[in-house]
Amino acid sequence: MKPVLFSCVLLALLSGTALASPEPSTQLVAKPTQTSQSAQPAPPPAQIIPDKVFNAETFTLKNGMQVVVIPNHRAPVVTHMVWYKVGAADEPQGDGVSGAAHFLEHLMFKGSNAIGPGELSKLVRSLGGEDNAFTSWDFTAYFQSISKTYLPTVMAFEADRMVNIAPPADQVKSELQVIIEERRQRTDNDPQALFSEQMRAVLFNTSPYGIPVLGWRDEMPKLKWEDMLAYYKTWYAPNNAILVVSGDITADELKPLAEKYYGVLASRPVPKHIRAEVPDFPAAETMVMRHEDIRQPVFIRAWRAPGFLQDRTTSYALQVLENVISGGASTHLYQSLVVKQKLATNIDMSYDGDNRGTGSIWIYATSAPGVSLEKLQAAIEKEFRDYIGNGFAPDEITRAKTRMISGAVYARDSVSGPAMVIGQALAAGATLNDVESWPQRINAVTPEEVQNALKVYLNPDEPKHQPVTGYLLPPETK
Repeated sequence: MKPVLFSCVLLALLSGTALASPEPSTQLVAKPTQTSQSAQPAPPPAQIIPDKVFNAETFTLKNGMQVVVIPNHRAPVVTHMVWYKVGAADEPQGDGVSGAAHFLEHLMFKGSNAIGPGELSKLVRSLGGEDNAFTSWDFTAYFQSISKTYLPTVMAFEADRMVNIAPPADQVKSELQVIIEERRQRTDNDPQALFSEQMRAVLFNTSPYGIPVLGWRDEMPKLKWEDMLAYYKTWYAPNNAILVVSGDITADELKPLAEKYYGVLASRPVPKHIRAEVPDFPAAETMVMRHEDIRQPVFIRAWRAPGFLQDRTTSYALQVLENVISGGASTHLYQSLVVKQKLATNIDMSYDGDNRGTGSIWIYATSAPGVSLEKLQAAIEKEFRDYIGNGFAPDEITRAKTRMISGAVYARDSVSGPAMVIGQALAAGATLNDVESWPQRINAVTPEEVQNALKVYLNPDEPKHQPVTGYLLPPETK
């Protein structure tokens, strides 16, 4: 899922992307797709900047579990989510095994003391709802979208599997093959996903963010139930979880239910999150991969950059910069490289800053037929140098901020979207106020701050952190 606090989920909401997608495989922030300006919702009047985006309420149970309520009374349905403030980056390092967080997510559907394997999902579907889960580096989430009438039912079962997971041995064994196959389909058989995974490993070479959420292909078969159980007992506790309920409900209605089903669970100490800093290296890295499934060459470049918790001011500026570059077909970079010069068929930027630790910036561009990646790279670097030297056109930043704030207003219409946005932000260490005040923060970003963020982190000549550059190419012609 994508946005830093907002950027990713809003793009999904506005483009119609399904929010009930399974766990991400190669990167937390999905690449935004280029859309025409006419396909985007009309922006609200410029003066309308909401004081709060979702008007959510929050309270904390005695055992330390935070509860967030997002009222939306348009239909008698709710989205019920439990977010654990732990993910793949919290797995034990250096033991030659990876993918425990994601494997545990699968096993959470394979039975507890109260319900058999797969029975929760069958029950939810029989009641007309849907359920799913996903894992990233900093969080794991489980959710059900269902009629309000059945909210107590799913709360009871979700609370049960928070403390009573008990998958049969045969289910553990068979599910291991399921996640190995999932990796094969989502990463190993997708050349861009496989290449991006390798680039990320170089970019975050000493950090757990360089390890795939699904796990390394050669390490996944070594996963054992004992690994999952130790991880589960270490991190899955009510005081390390956030309950988010969005839809036809109020805080007064939810509070007694939360106390009944989750408040009775015992809290316990959980470890601190360790996020190692990546040392700077004097030389940039360039990687080349050829694959028979690639038809047009793809240019990819990634830089490390501050995450939201590390530097809020820079993070907001990078969010605006992302929209300046990837805000649709009307943006300057798209018009210059795709429409006028015809050097590329698309260009996207994604900023992943909603980590507990260091974030990253990714540029993706597909070259037009007959255009080399070297020529495309040079054109992109020239555009960046122009931005650094001359700044942005007067209305570029304004239009980007208007698109972003407009997206925040329209995000209110969804039931599941707000739960996704708020849950992800809180689980990664932000606050509810960070989410609710996001439009004001974005509106306050100045063109000079955006230009400086570009100059410091994406400078083609003197970047603060050396990038990793990737050339994804078709096979060589014989």
